[in-house]
Amino acid sequence: MNKGLFSLKTLPDAVKQYMAITANYWAFTLTDGALRMLVLLYFYQLGYSPFTLATLFVFYEVFGVITNLVGGWLGARIGLNKTMFIGLIIQVLALLMLAVPSEYLTVVYVMVAQALSGIAKDLNKMSAKSSIKLLVVNLDDKQGQSKLFTWVALLTGSKNTLKGVGFFLGGLLLTSFGFQNAVLLMAVSLTLVALTTWPMLQGNIGKTRYKAKFKQLFSNNAELNFLSAARLFLFASRDVWFVIALPVYLASQLQWQHQEIGILLAGWIILYGIVQAYAPKFIKYLAGDIDKPPHQQAFFWSMLLATVTLLLFVTLTFLPAIGSALLLGLFIFGAVFAINSSLHSYLIVALARDEGVSMDVGFYYMANAMGRLLGTVLSGVIYQQFGLLACILISFLFILFASYFVRKLAFVS
Repeated sequence: MNKGLFSLKTLPDAVKQYMAITANYWAFTLTDGALRMLVLLYFYQLGYSPFTLATLFVFYEVFGVITNLVGGWLGARIGLNKTMFIGLIIQVLALLMLAVPSEYLTVVYVMVAQALSGIAKDLNKMSAKSSIKLLVVNLDDKQGQSKLFTWVALLTGSKNTLKGVGFFLGGLLLTSFGFQNAVLLMAVSLTLVALTTWPMLQGNIGKTRYKAKFKQLFSNNAELNFLSAARLFLFASRDVWFVIALPVYLASQLQWQHQEIGILLAGWIILYGIVQAYAPKFIKYLAGDIDKPPHQQAFFWSMLLATVTLLLFVTLTFLPAIGSALLLGLFIFGAVFAINSSLHSYLIVALARDEGVSMDVGFYYMANAMGRLLGTVLSGVIYQQFGLLACILISFLFILFASYFVRKLAFVS
């Protein structure tokens, strides 16, 4: 035991800092996934329509857009360790807001709490993703890019695996403890994480030597703008049928129970995270050449995702056993989407400047949040008006838009 403690103490400061950031990010992700499932299932249980359920998450996504933009600037001014800790504390406040008696949980009140959670989530994610580029050092260019892809894939994949566990946890907590007790338990747990990791989140990682100006938030890099546009449509394509339409369809049309929905979505996210984490190996195994320019890899996988989505739409249109086909298509879509997401996450970290990395990453994830916002709103509206198949068709069109913008990249590694 003493030897283990001694080994931990003798680790380089950058490694210890990254371990603290990762532990913080993982803990936050668990509560974020659980809270999403708790809110969705609890308010559906109260009789809220799909459109109303979508509105509960609108502020979450709107403030995610704002936070990624402002958070990148803030990280450059005060350091990424501080922005990460601020995000953790805001999430605790959001959870405590929801621990009040049911009669106070009006739509507007929950939207405000979700706004805080959206701010917290994107501060936390932006801080973690930006720090990776600054920690992968002392490698030659070819090894450095390969190592960077591996680190980004592992962090992103592990995050989504834990988010899947959080989905399952949310359904389990709702069944076992009820809504108010569940969010209170998560608030206490996250407070303990904050108190534990704060002593390790020291230094000024990501803080620029110059005082970053607000106008520098908006990118004038064409490649970064194309990649951001591709990210927007990529994540809109997922959320337009995954966020509201799918769980409501499972509950209302297939008569699934809350815990069953939580288990399915948790399994989907966990698979998604595993594929993301091993994306470099999957690409090398399937394509045979991971050194192929990454923007070309991204275009190939984007078009493959479009093909999968179109086949899913056609299959569900003509196949009577819609439940089995939906579940199979859901997991195939998730695996291919995960590789797309992993490639995109690598591209932004590789493209970002060393000085001011958080501003480039923040701008990019602002587009990511805008895609989630668009997908979330349309998921409720289109499902309520036209059904699940229409949501999947819109998903296919969004992927085509994402493919177009990826095709315009001329990435230079």
